[in-house]
Amino acid sequence: MKNVTTTDPRDGRTTELEIRETSAEEVRRLVDAAERAASEVRSAPRSWRAGLLRAIADELDASRAELTGAAESETGLTPARLDGEVTRTVFQFRLFAEAVEEGSYLEAAIDHAAETPTGPAPDLRRMLVPIGPVAVFGASNFPFAFSVPGGDTASALAAGNPVIAKAHPAHPLTSLRAFEAMQRALERHGAPSGLLGLVFGQDAGASLVTEPGVRAVGFTGSARTGRLLMDLASRRPAPIPFYGELSSINPVIVSPAAAAVRGAQIAQGLFASVTGSAGQLCTKPGLAFIPRDADALVDALVAQARDAGAQPMLSAGILSAFTDTRSELERLPGMRDLAMRPPLTSEGAHVVPGLLEIDVADFTEAVAEETFGPSIVLVRYGDAGELREAMRRVPGSLTATLHIEQHDDLDLTDLLPDLEALAGRVVFNGYPTGVRVAWAQHHGGPWPATNTIHTSVGVTAMRRFLRPMAWQDAPEHLLPVEVRDGQVDLPRRVDGVLTLPAAR
Repeated sequence: MKNVTTTDPRDGRTTELEIRETSAEEVRRLVDAAERAASEVRSAPRSWRAGLLRAIADELDASRAELTGAAESETGLTPARLDGEVTRTVFQFRLFAEAVEEGSYLEAAIDHAAETPTGPAPDLRRMLVPIGPVAVFGASNFPFAFSVPGGDTASALAAGNPVIAKAHPAHPLTSLRAFEAMQRALERHGAPSGLLGLVFGQDAGASLVTEPGVRAVGFTGSARTGRLLMDLASRRPAPIPFYGELSSINPVIVSPAAAAVRGAQIAQGLFASVTGSAGQLCTKPGLAFIPRDADALVDALVAQARDAGAQPMLSAGILSAFTDTRSELERLPGMRDLAMRPPLTSEGAHVVPGLLEIDVADFTEAVAEETFGPSIVLVRYGDAGELREAMRRVPGSLTATLHIEQHDDLDLTDLLPDLEALAGRVVFNGYPTGVRVAWAQHHGGPWPATNTIHTSVGVTAMRRFLRPMAWQDAPEHLLPVEVRDGQVDLPRRVDGVLTLPAAR
C-alpha cells in the first residue's frame, strides 16, 4: 500500500506522510475488533457511556492547539474558524453525554400483560438498542465537526456503537491527530479496544462499506461519491442503512417589504453567509430570490463582491469543481455576471466571490446547480406567483430562508408550505450558515440534500444508529434495566401513560 500525502491549499505544497493506506485485510481486522467491542459497550450502563463522551470532549479540548495547527495547514481555514469548530465539537460530545444520561432517546415503553377487548395480551417491553459498528466518512469542509470526531461519530458512540472512521484525503494528518486524542480518552476511560478505528485510502473506504460487520454508514460529501457508496451499501447481501448528506442549494427569498426596509442590512448578511469559509459550507445560500425593483440591495451586493479579497479553497478537486460549475452557470441563457471578476487569482488556488443574476422568467433547473464555493445566483422576481412557480424547479435542500416584515404583502399562505416541502429547516430573517447543535435542530432535507428523513446534527442524530427491540414475556432479570419494573432514571411510557423519573 502506498503512503498518504497531504497538501497545503494555501501554497499547493504536497508532503508525503508516514501513514500507509489501509489494506482490505486491516479493514477486516478493525471491523472484527469493532464487533467484539459492540457487545461489551452494549452491556455497559449509560452513565459509563456518558463519562466516555465527556472524556473525549476533555481530551479534544486539551489538544486544541495541536488539532487546529494541523488543520490550518491542510484546509487553509483561519485559526479563528478552526478554534470555533473545536469548541463546537467539544460541546457536541458533552451534549450527547447529557442526552445519554437523560434517556428519552431510548423511547422506552412497557405494556404489562392485561385483558384487552381482543382477549388476553402478553407483556411487552420495547426500547431502542445500538445497531452495531458504524462507518463514518468525514467531510472536507469541517475537519472536526463533520469528520473523525464529528457529529456522526459522536452520535454513533452516544447510541452505544463502535465507530470506524475514514480519514478524508484533504486532511489526513488532522484526522490522525483527532483520532489519537480520542484514543487517549478511550484508554483512560477503560473502553474496549476496537471501539474506535481509523482507515486511510479510497479502497479502504469501499472495503469498509462492504464489510459484513459494519451495520450503518454516515457520510457527508459530494453527491457523486455519496451515490457510489450508497450503491455499495444497498448491493450488499444484507443491505445496510446509508445516511448521506450530499448537495444543497439553500434558497433565500427576500420580500419586497424586507428589501425596502432593510435592503442594505440583508445584503451585508447575505454576502457574509455566501463567502464565509470561502463558501464551502453545506448550508451556503446558492440562490437568492430578489424583487425586480430592489436595485439598492443588489448594488450593495455588487460593491461587496467587487471589493472582496481572494480566499483559498480546501483542495484542488473542490477548486476544479467550483470553477467548472460556475463557468457552466455563466453560459446559461439570460445569465449576467454582476461582479465582472474572473474566479481565479494569480495566487493559484485562491478564488474571489461570484455574483450572477438572472430573471425568474429564465430560471430553470440548470440554474439551481450547487456551486460549492463563494458564489450565488440572484433571481429577480415580480410576485408570489412567480416565486411559487420557481420553487418547483428548486431541488431538495437542507434549508430555505425567508426575509419578511411583520406586516408583509408577500402572500405566504401557499409559499411557506412549498418551502417546508423542499427543505428540512426554514429560516426567518436570518441566514442558514451556522447550524446550532441542539435538541430541536434538524439538519437534513429532501433528496439530494440527504437520502433520509433524519438529521445529522443535534441529539436526534442518534436515531440513525439505533433500532427498535421488543421483549415479550421476558423474565425480569434478563431485561435491560431501562425497561424493568420500578422507578428508573429516564422517561418511559408505561401502559400508555408517559412517566417521568423522580427529580435528580
